[in-house]
Amino acid sequence: MTNAAASPMVHARAPGKINVFLKVGAVLEDGYHEVATAYQAVSLYEDVRAYPADDFSVEFSGSIDTSGLAVDGSNLAIKAARALARKAGFRGGVRLSIEKNVPIAGGMGGGSADAAATLLACDALWGTEASRDDLLGIAATLGADVPFSFTGGTAIGTGRGDRLSPALAKGQFHWVLALAEFGMSTPAVYSELDRHRERHAQDIFPAQLQPTVDANVLQALRAGDPAMLAESLHNDLQAPALHLAPGLARVLELGEANGALAGILSGSGPTVAFLVQDADSALELQVALSASRLHVVRATGPVHGARIIHD
Repeated sequence: MTNAAASPMVHARAPGKINVFLKVGAVLEDGYHEVATAYQAVSLYEDVRAYPADDFSVEFSGSIDTSGLAVDGSNLAIKAARALARKAGFRGGVRLSIEKNVPIAGGMGGGSADAAATLLACDALWGTEASRDDLLGIAATLGADVPFSFTGGTAIGTGRGDRLSPALAKGQFHWVLALAEFGMSTPAVYSELDRHRERHAQDIFPAQLQPTVDANVLQALRAGDPAMLAESLHNDLQAPALHLAPGLARVLELGEANGALAGILSGSGPTVAFLVQDADSALELQVALSASRLHVVRATGPVHGARIIHD
């Protein structure tokens, strides 16, 4: 049983993600949907610094407005720290200072990245020496995207999205991300998808009960071919998200009219991810969309998952 902190401060970093492909199947008994997704970790990071403390607390800073974030026990980073403490029998606490750059409620897994980085930071801070499998096991209990935030790179997710298998990806893909001034509730978007299917009498056929990732997506990733990947981008949540936030359709049109190979909502939105040919194209698109008064950033993928940063 661990009782003493092993380090004065630990800094860990984890990336946001884009779902380059997302198929949604039937609702499972636990209320989640069966999904098949291709994740790509991108160079938009959450930085978590963990300090010794007697109890559990979290504070936020960063390039985005964090004023609406919960700082109590409902926060996913606090849940991650407490889960590790329980698992390891650690009797102390932690003060978390999180620098956020991934959009909040933006469909890019920012909260999941916070949780993944927190697990790694607290393990090092407390000297709990948890195995990678132990940390991934805790990650899976916290949310569907947390295990991928931990592993990073490119991966196929099935089940709730938490059963991961690595996917080969060659080279570097360039993205321009249009960040919304509002967030979207993931459960609300899934509920809208269910209603959409009911309205249009779209029954879930047996073949859809266990959706799969299109082979063309895997081929494009292996080839490192952005044009091929652009043709295969797909997100079942895009139509319901656009129904809830129709203004996002204009953002998609703007990007594709200004040189993007394709645009897609990331996860449940509202972040719009535009895939471009190369770094020069990314800069040109960023300038064009900024001129339309959109908040845009550039990112590349795939990148590493959660890791310790030695300041």
